[in-house]
Amino acid sequence: MKTIQAPAYARLVPPVDVCREPYLEIRDRQSRQLVTALELLSPTNKRPGPDRQQYLHKRQQVFHAGANLVEIDLLRGGPRLPLEDLPACDYYAMVARPEDHPKAAIWPIRLPDPLPIIPVPLRPPDADARLDLQAVVQRAYDTAGYRHYIYEGTPKPPLSEPDQAWAAELARQA
Repeated sequence: MKTIQAPAYARLVPPVDVCREPYLEIRDRQSRQLVTALELLSPTNKRPGPDRQQYLHKRQQVFHAGANLVEIDLLRGGPRLPLEDLPACDYYAMVARPEDHPKAAIWPIRLPDPLPIIPVPLRPPDADARLDLQAVVQRAYDTAGYRHYIYEGTPKPPLSEPDQAWAAELARQA
């Protein structure tokens, strides 16, 4: 009768966590050439590390392709992406057009302000589309049922004193 041999041991490698970051591209119908890329920044786009580097590379690829970039940062936390002369704000929307490079149009947004309507550049002769950020966020908020859990706990990063007063008044009215 054979005896059971003592096993060797190996360490289990944790599974790779694959995170897909959705985005929207507008392409020319005939040539399939990129016209405009729309990016809603995620925490992984902003945190230092490989995901941020990958996004910054993608941002450069859009510029080098001669396409437009619409970048929306609705995250108060995390370091900002490289933008010179960005006014003080909690959030921003940026529209970068190849003909304006290296400048880009910026919509700085403070917490109590409604989100703006921004242009989404298309190719001439088509006029810019309009993106109503407030309506989009409100619809996502309502559809996903965020009112049931989004306001639990203390905001991170903490609110400034004026924003705390604004939020307290808003909560009192609700």
